[in-house]
Amino acid sequence: MLNPRISLEQWRAFVAVVEAGGYAQAAEQIHKTQSSVSYAVQKIESLLDLSLFEKEGRRAALTAAGQALFQRARNLLERADALEQGASFLGDDWDPELRLAVDIVYPTWSLLASLNRFSSERPKTRVQLFETVLGGTDEALYERAVDLAISSSIPQGFNGDVLIQLRFVAAAHPDHPLHQLGRKITLDDLREHRHLVVRDNAVQYVRESGFWLGADQRWTVSNKATQIAAACMGMGFAWFPEDAIRRELQQGSLQPLPLREGGVRYNQLYLVFADPDFPTASAVRVAEILREDVSGLYPQRA
Repeated sequence: MLNPRISLEQWRAFVAVVEAGGYAQAAEQIHKTQSSVSYAVQKIESLLDLSLFEKEGRRAALTAAGQALFQRARNLLERADALEQGASFLGDDWDPELRLAVDIVYPTWSLLASLNRFSSERPKTRVQLFETVLGGTDEALYERAVDLAISSSIPQGFNGDVLIQLRFVAAAHPDHPLHQLGRKITLDDLREHRHLVVRDNAVQYVRESGFWLGADQRWTVSNKATQIAAACMGMGFAWFPEDAIRRELQQGSLQPLPLREGGVRYNQLYLVFADPDFPTASAVRVAEILREDVSGLYPQRA
């Protein structure tokens, strides 16, 4: 059997020193004495016969070995925490809370119908819904802030299954100058007009939208309702999930742009569990409901 010489608490002390920026700060962060934190780091160095820190002027910096071990130690602690959290759900019939991140391009009305189905089955489970944009979904998964995500990509280190393929259309108000050109529109034409985009709500894992053209004129907003309203008022154009602007298209407040190419695009959304080894019962059930609802509403896309 494996018999590690270094305990999780010692690795936790080492990681805390690096992340907090010093022994005193680390001691306060993990509620230990400074001497016990210092001893834990010295014990690791002694057992492994290497130096984790070296002096750079008045401050201590990680050695090359320390840097390599820091990354591995942090991963070890994250996996240990995930193991404990996952094990806590094994005997529970009810989860107190479901945490779900959903990219805003997913049809809101369909999402709410699915969550309502879930809540009718499990009324005692609170639902925390995070409406995310681009890298915001990745960030929620990386930080284990959610149990399940509907994402426009699968973040590195995770696995996911395709949930749905969404159809996007480039659209603007019928009176917008792009509709007055009287010919097929090119990408160069689009770059001469204001592009309405929704801001990536990630802090660290920001990524650019595949629909961004590099136009000189751009309005960046925080939610798709504002983006749609601005387009309906003739203030710009955008690529919209067709389901999100179905009413506006029917009412005539938005009209697809006659692009020479690229006027219609497709994007897949994926179901991604934050911890596929220990998914919560609620996350598993919501995933089942989402798959069922999507296949019933969009059999050709699911």
